[in-house]
Amino acid sequence: MTTMGELATGEFSHEALLYRDEAAYVQAITTFAVDGVANGEPVALALPADKLATVSRALGDTAREVELVNMSAAGRNPGAILSGVLGAFADSHRGRVRVVGEPIWPERSAVEYVAAVEHEALINKAFAGKPAVILCPYDATRLGRGVLDDAVATHPDLVDETGRHHSTAYDPHAVIDGCNRPLPVPSSGPAFRFDLHTLAEARRFAIAHAECLGAPRGRFEDIALVVGELTANSVQHGGGTGTLCVWQEASTGAVVFQVDDSGCHTDLLAGRVPVPPDRIGGRGLLLVNRLADLVRTYRGAGHTATRVWFDR
Repeated sequence: MTTMGELATGEFSHEALLYRDEAAYVQAITTFAVDGVANGEPVALALPADKLATVSRALGDTAREVELVNMSAAGRNPGAILSGVLGAFADSHRGRVRVVGEPIWPERSAVEYVAAVEHEALINKAFAGKPAVILCPYDATRLGRGVLDDAVATHPDLVDETGRHHSTAYDPHAVIDGCNRPLPVPSSGPAFRFDLHTLAEARRFAIAHAECLGAPRGRFEDIALVVGELTANSVQHGGGTGTLCVWQEASTGAVVFQVDDSGCHTDLLAGRVPVPPDRIGGRGLLLVNRLADLVRTYRGAGHTATRVWFDR
């Protein structure tokens, strides 16, 4: 693997590291971190738990000088990574920061992958003009061709065993459009039609069915807060009414809620990045992304659907 010392110029750089074995992975990331520390730049490594341990050992004493983040936990919901991991680190330092963020790994489920690749595409919008270098590793031997094609489309720069290259297929907007898929609810299962006067009843409906479906009691407060925010948003921004559905995902046992309304959701970063301190509102979707285990949103013409998962 070539040296990571010479970074792309400009305020913001978003690079995909396409690696083929663990040795190349560890070398690239440790070089990236060591060079950052030597340059006096804050460094964060947000990696899946097993890889984080491996890289930390390889860094030796330098590991104490970088921020280590377990992406398996912090990035369980990809919609929370921008605000809770990348943005939080960048905003807490002055000057350019270096971050290795690995939101996509082979064990991700198909629905998690869609959320993760959408996150990768939105990094470019969220960090445009900011002094940051974000390196995103991709296992080129275990991830499918489609995943690697998406990596090329969501990262303006690529790093592999031959060096650093500009991506000729960079097109994050196409990836975002491809992720915007309808979210049909199962034909069976309870549904509740709510409006301004039945928001409290909608929350009770959610908790009652979560309990029946085996959600842990320790998640009831999170569920009530998330459902409360989504239904209130529907009333305020989605035409005054909406539909709340709940079911259990057969493959994982997760309890799933979906809120549909007739609103038009146009802000792609809503719920992913903090709003200015002087702005009224806009923080509810941040809470949704922080509390739920996975969040997906469909933005249609006169139709918005938001689906949230709570693991058992």
